Amino acid sequence: MRAGASGGTRAGPSDGGGVPGVAAARVVSPRRTTFVVGLGVCAWAAFAALTLIVVSRHGAPLPPDRALLARSLGHRPPMAVAAARALTDTGTGAVPYALVIAAGLIAGRTARQRCAAALTGLLCLGLGQAVRYGVMDLVGRVRPPYADWEALASGWSYPSGHTTTSALTAGLLITALWLRAPHGRGPLTLLVACWGAGVGLTRIFLGVHWFTDVLGGWLFAAGWLALFLTAAARWLPAGVRPGAPEPGSGEVP
Repeated sequence: MRAGASGGTRAGPSDGGGVPGVAAARVVSPRRTTFVVGLGVCAWAAFAALTLIVVSRHGAPLPPDRALLARSLGHRPPMAVAAARALTDTGTGAVPYALVIAAGLIAGRTARQRCAAALTGLLCLGLGQAVRYGVMDLVGRVRPPYADWEALASGWSYPSGHTTTSALTAGLLITALWLRAPHGRGPLTLLVACWGAGVGLTRIFLGVHWFTDVLGGWLFAAGWLALFLTAAARWLPAGVRPGAPEPGSGEVP
C-alpha cells in the first residue's frame, strides 16, 4: 500500500486486484514452491516405477495397453481418425515451440522478462526432449503392431514423444497464464489442458503408442516441468524473472 496526500492509503501496483506481478509473487512463494517440488517428486517416483515395470516385462504390453488398443480398433470412423490426425500433428514440429514462445510473451511484464521467459521455456522443452530420447534408447520398447497404425511414427515407443512435448508445452502455457492472472484464465487453462491431454490420447487412438507410453510421457513431463520451474524460481535473477517488477520501478513483488 502507498500513503496518499490525505494520510490515507491507496492500492499500489502490487497490491492485487488482478494486477500483474502479484500472481508472480504468489507463484514463487515458499508454499507454491513446496507444492511444485512435491508434485515433481511424486511424478518422478511414479515415472521410475512405471519404467521399471515396462523394462521388467521387456516392453511387452500390460493388460490396459491391450484393452485400450483393442477398443480403439473397434471405434475408428473416418471423421474421428481425420480429427485425431489433425490434433496429433500439433504435438510435434514448430507448433509446440511457437506456443512456448507465446507463453514467454504472456509471462513477462517487460521486453527483457518476456525474452528471458521465452528462452527459458525453449530450454525447458529442448532439454526435456533430449533427456526423453535418452530414456527411449535405454528402454527400447517396440510400438504396437504396424497393421494397427492410423498415423506415421518412428523410433522407440516409451515414453511417447508427442505426449511429452504437448504436456510440457501445456504446462508452460498454464504456468504463464497463472503468473499473469489475466481475466478468463480459468477457461483458457482448461482449454490448454484439454489440448495437452488430447494429443496424448490420440496416440493411443491412432494405434502408434501403448497406453503406458502415454502415461509415461505425462509423468515425465510433470516431473521435468516441476524441476525446471523450481530451478527457474531459485536461480533466475529477480530483474528477468517473469512477472517480477523491474529493479528501481518502485513496485514491491
